[in-house]
Amino acid sequence: MSDEMQIAVPDHKARELQRAFDVFNQVSLELTQAYETLQAKVESLTAELAVANGELRRQYREKEALSERLSLLLDALPAGVVVLDGEAVVSEANPAARAMLDDPVVGSDWPDLVRRRLQATDAPDEWLLGAKRVSIAESPLDSAGGRLLLIHDITAAHELKARLERNQRLAAMGEMAASLAHQLRTPLATALLYSANLSEPNLSELARVRFAGKAADQLKRLERLIQDVLLFARGESIGRDVIPVSSLVADAAQTMEPLCAERRVAFCVTGECEDLIITGSRKALGGALLNLLENALQACEARGGEGRMAQVGLSVFSDGGAIRLGVRDTGVGISPEAQSRIFEPFFTTRGQGTGLGLAIALGVARAHGGTIEVNSRLGTGSEFVMVLPVGGKEDAAAECQQVNQY
Repeated sequence: MSDEMQIAVPDHKARELQRAFDVFNQVSLELTQAYETLQAKVESLTAELAVANGELRRQYREKEALSERLSLLLDALPAGVVVLDGEAVVSEANPAARAMLDDPVVGSDWPDLVRRRLQATDAPDEWLLGAKRVSIAESPLDSAGGRLLLIHDITAAHELKARLERNQRLAAMGEMAASLAHQLRTPLATALLYSANLSEPNLSELARVRFAGKAADQLKRLERLIQDVLLFARGESIGRDVIPVSSLVADAAQTMEPLCAERRVAFCVTGECEDLIITGSRKALGGALLNLLENALQACEARGGEGRMAQVGLSVFSDGGAIRLGVRDTGVGISPEAQSRIFEPFFTTRGQGTGLGLAIALGVARAHGGTIEVNSRLGTGSEFVMVLPVGGKEDAAAECQQVNQY
C-alpha cells in the first residue's frame, strides 16, 4: 500500500501542475486576444484621428479662405464698416471708413470722433461729413456690447432725390399753369373793374369807398393765392423741433375758439395726448392743422342754419406708433367724386378758395412720414385725420442722446 500511495502522489501533483499550466495558457491566450483587440482599437482610433485631423485641416483651410475673401470684400466695399467694442472704442475699420472719416480711426473713441467729424441733419440717421452726406446703420455685434456700424455715402443719392422732388414740383407747376392763370385772372379782373369805377367823376363818396374796399379784397385774395402757390412750389422742410402734441393742440384750439364763437359754431377738443411728442416743423404742422380746422369751419358756414348748432371738433389719440389728429365737422359733406380730387392742387368746391390748402397740408403730413385720411358723407359732415409718427418722452430722450452721441 505504501508503494501505491507513493506513486499516486506525483500523479496528483502532475494533474494540478497540468491544470495550472492550462489556466496559464488560457490567461495567456486571453491576454493575447485582449492585446490584439487593443491594438486593433488603437489602429482604428489612429485612423479616426487621422480622418478628424484631415477634416479639421480642411475646415481650417476653408475658414482661412473665407476669412481672406471676407477681408478682401471688406476692403473692396464702397461703404465704410466700423467695429466698436463694449466701450465704444473703434477696434476695426475698413479702408472705406478710414478714407471717409480721414482720421486715425482704429483705437479712437467713437462718440468723440463723431463730435469732431459729424454734424446732424434733419433726417434721422443721416449726417454731414465735411462736404459729404452719410447714413449710419447700427447693429449689435456681441453680448459684450460691441456694435457694427455701416456708413454709406449718400451724397449723390440725396442730391438726386432733392433734384427729383424739385422736378416733380416743377412738373406739377407746369400742369397747374392753366388753372393758375384762371385763378389769377378772376380776382385781378374784378379788382381792375372796381378800380376803373373809382375814376368816375360823378361817383358818390359812399360808392367810392365801397368800390375801393371791394378792390382791396380782391387784391388780398390775389396775394393769398400767390403765397399759397409759392409755399406749394417751395415745399416744406420738416426740421427737428420736438413738439409736444398737447402744445400743438392747445395752439390750434386757442386760434379756433374765438373764430367759432364769432360765427356761432360749437368747438370742442377730445382725447388724451399727454407725454406724446412729434419731431418736425412746428410751424408747418400747426399751419396744416389750422388749415383743416378752417376748412371744417367753412363747411359748417356753407350749410347754413338748419335748426341746430353746427359743430367743429378736434380729437387726438395715439394708435400704436402713430398719433391721429382728427378734424370733424357737421357741414355739408363732400361727394365721392370730389373726395377723389380734394388733394389735387387748385381743386376747390368753394368760389373763394385757392384749392391749395389741402394739397399743402397733405405735403406737410407726408414730409413728416404721415398722411391725411378723409371720411365724408353728403349731408352729415366730414372728418379729416392727420396721421403722424409719434413717440413718448423716452423716445425724445433717446433721440437727444443719439444726437449727442453721434
